[in-house]
Amino acid sequence: MNQETLALHYGYDKKQFGTMSVPVYQTTAYDFGSAETAANRFALKELGPIYTRLNNPTTDVLEARIAAVENGEAAIATATGQAAIFFAIANLAEAGDNIIVAKKIYGGATTLLTHTIKRFGIQAKIFESDHADDLEALIDDKTKAIFFESLSNPQIAIPNIEKIVAIAQKYNIITVCDNTVATPILFQPLNHGIDVSVHSASKYICGQGSAMGGLIVEAKGLNAKLIGNPRYPQFNEPDESYHGLVYATLPFPIFSLRIRLSLIRDIGATIAPFNSWLLIQGLETLSLRVKEHSRNAYKVASFLKSHPKVKKVSYPALESDPLHGRAKQYFKEGQTSGLLSFEVDGFEFAKQILNTTKIFSVVVNIGDSKSIITHPASTTHQQLSVEELELTGVKTGLIRLSIGLENADDLIEDLKIALG
Repeated sequence: MNQETLALHYGYDKKQFGTMSVPVYQTTAYDFGSAETAANRFALKELGPIYTRLNNPTTDVLEARIAAVENGEAAIATATGQAAIFFAIANLAEAGDNIIVAKKIYGGATTLLTHTIKRFGIQAKIFESDHADDLEALIDDKTKAIFFESLSNPQIAIPNIEKIVAIAQKYNIITVCDNTVATPILFQPLNHGIDVSVHSASKYICGQGSAMGGLIVEAKGLNAKLIGNPRYPQFNEPDESYHGLVYATLPFPIFSLRIRLSLIRDIGATIAPFNSWLLIQGLETLSLRVKEHSRNAYKVASFLKSHPKVKKVSYPALESDPLHGRAKQYFKEGQTSGLLSFEVDGFEFAKQILNTTKIFSVVVNIGDSKSIITHPASTTHQQLSVEELELTGVKTGLIRLSIGLENADDLIEDLKIALG
């Protein structure tokens, strides 16, 4: 089946109750019916709901559906996108290890992966994902993951995916790609040799800014890369916290299973069943919305490109963009979502533009049906030093736009007045 059909039907059998909408199983716990069933589920001898911190029937549908749309083996839903990133990395690395992180990523991910995770004893090394010429030299025997974004936020850059994947495969290292901005509709990381895809589902998958959630999807065949790999002993040696369980011996997708049985079990950043239900609704219309977001963004980017007060526009779908070739290479029909950025002269002028727009809302989110304007240097990336801002490619005059589903002509007129 194609993505549009999978997003509407996969993972739910409506014959059970006859409901067209997936039910919301708003419950904390489940009646096992017998002591034997309870014991079997905890021992993994049979599958089924145990406790909503671990699994939930509504969330099960969301996980199955996003795995199908991404063409993956299995998926895990989390409370937020940040939790998804943390779990994906914590599933691979521990104290004494290091990860390699692209410099052009979301500011919150930068602080998580370079500052917070450092307190867990995991070092982050930064590489230039545009070309990845420096990547191989950063790898050592303690390198456990390479993390990057398929379409970076807010720089709107596309990495050299082929080269990153080739290097990772050479050293048998797991790649983790944040696919939030591109969404599975425009780009399927797992079809390009990437091992794990993560999403802030609060963005385009939700579509209306109404629910928090994160998603982790593992590639088909990832077990083969983990089993017997000396970089990842946690999958191949007994887990003392689970009665000596060895994940490599199980007939399940073990990357996702270990997140569920170890990390979510203990840390508990679990998505609420109602949020899972809201994300299922968003996923059903994702393919339509992403195409319209992209069409609107192309029109707005074309206008900004010709404006005398705009120094630079980053939107790879534009034929004049330096990354247009990569957009055509990797992304469906060369479309690059509703996210774009542009630069004006200075911090104060950028803030003035934000304060003048009427249709655009000053909001630190993306992927909403309503258009959003953000000044990263004073908000999402405020916690970064001037040097770190430069390193991540965020100028003080950079403005990020998340183009919504309004009429593009109205959005252009709003920006024309704000630019003066």
